Amino acid sequence: MKVIGIGDNVVDKYEHIRTLYPGGNALNFAAYARLMGYEAAYLGIFGTDGAAAHVQSVLARLAVDVSRCRQVAGENGFARLKNQDGERIFLDSNAGGVRKTTSMAFIFDDLPYLREFDLIHTGSYSYIDAQLPALRKLGIPLSYDFSDDFELEHALSLCGELDFAFFSCADYTEEQTRAIVLAASGRGCRYVTATRGTEEALLFDGRQWFRQRPHYVAPVDTLGAGDSFIAAFLLGYLELTASAGDDDAGRIIQACLGRAARYSAETCLREGAFGYGAPY
Repeated sequence: MKVIGIGDNVVDKYEHIRTLYPGGNALNFAAYARLMGYEAAYLGIFGTDGAAAHVQSVLARLAVDVSRCRQVAGENGFARLKNQDGERIFLDSNAGGVRKTTSMAFIFDDLPYLREFDLIHTGSYSYIDAQLPALRKLGIPLSYDFSDDFELEHALSLCGELDFAFFSCADYTEEQTRAIVLAASGRGCRYVTATRGTEEALLFDGRQWFRQRPHYVAPVDTLGAGDSFIAAFLLGYLELTASAGDDDAGRIIQACLGRAARYSAETCLREGAFGYGAPY
């Protein structure tokens, strides 16, 4: 199985220890896929500063394919944050650096390359919403993370292009979360998942609700918990459904939610989304 994360990459600058880590939802997805043993690529835009060089060096060490990426003169994306009792707290960011002024339309320069993949994952910080209809036409399963600061009507307007949608709803009640999930499903997304922090995650497949309790750990750092949940669920689901019948669909979804919760908990036991820190 071969998957690709398209969109955002950043460095997460930990102010309290003056250490930066590679990150970004699309990049994290590709990195987690490699760490789980799958073939993975990242497609996006790098700056030309030291932060970009560090991210690129880590991806090379992980053997994540970055051969179709662009590099643009200027500052790579970054976020500044701190760790407070294991909980990551964002302070500010440069909104993607060079990515915010560079169109993502270049990703279609090599369509045969994109068609090699079994899944495309992207998200709300990737400046890629305008390209979703064209990605949809490739006929490849398409996943999108709306994170926790989504504007609902805009999010719903994209759901018809997606096979998998993920929302972070820790600040919503279960009733509110169910309404969001049902609305996204009603707009055409086949599988809609909402994580809810320390509460049960919910998934709706258009017919049935699924629930998954988190695996509770004393976190070292919660950065990457949501991204690793997404990666573990998607990769498990694609792998298991490739050799299963329709009758097994519900069992597979529940098993993959459990796998996702376990992998997310493991992620919380290290600093950074997946490690590889460097001083700054």
